[in-house]
Amino acid sequence: METVFTPFASFGGGLLIGLGAVLLMLGLGRIMGATGIMSGLVFPDSGSEFSWRLALVAGMIVAPGLIYVLTGTMPAIDVPISPLMIVVGGVIVGLGASLGSGCTSGHGVCGLSRLSTRSLVAVPTFMATAAITVFVIRHVFGG
Repeated sequence: METVFTPFASFGGGLLIGLGAVLLMLGLGRIMGATGIMSGLVFPDSGSEFSWRLALVAGMIVAPGLIYVLTGTMPAIDVPISPLMIVVGGVIVGLGASLGSGCTSGHGVCGLSRLSTRSLVAVPTFMATAAITVFVIRHVFGG
C-alpha cells in the first residue's frame, strides 16, 4: 500500500488544527483534545460545556461539506479495511487514549506546546506504537 505525499494539504491542515487549538485556549481556556471533547459531549458536566463541545464536533462533521462547496469535490477517503475493523480500531484507540490520559491532539498539539512532562512521554510512546503497528501490519501480516 502506497502512502501519498501531500505536503501542502498536510501543512494547511496542521495550521488549521493549531489555529483551532489556540483559539479554543484563548477563548475558553480549554485544551483541544479530541478524545476529551468527545467524552465531555457524551457525558456532559454542564450545559455550557456541552454547547462548545457540540459546536466543535459539528464543525468537524460539516467541514468536508464546506470543502465540497468551495472546491466542487469531496475529500478523497480510501479506507482499505472493513467497517468492523474500523470499529475495533476505534475502541482500541479510545481505550489507549483513556489509559494515556489524552489523545494525540491533546498531548501532541497542546501538551507539547505547553511543555507538559506527561505529553513529552506520551507522544513518543504514541509514535513508537504507531511505527510498530504499521511494520507488523505491512510486513508481518502482509497488509
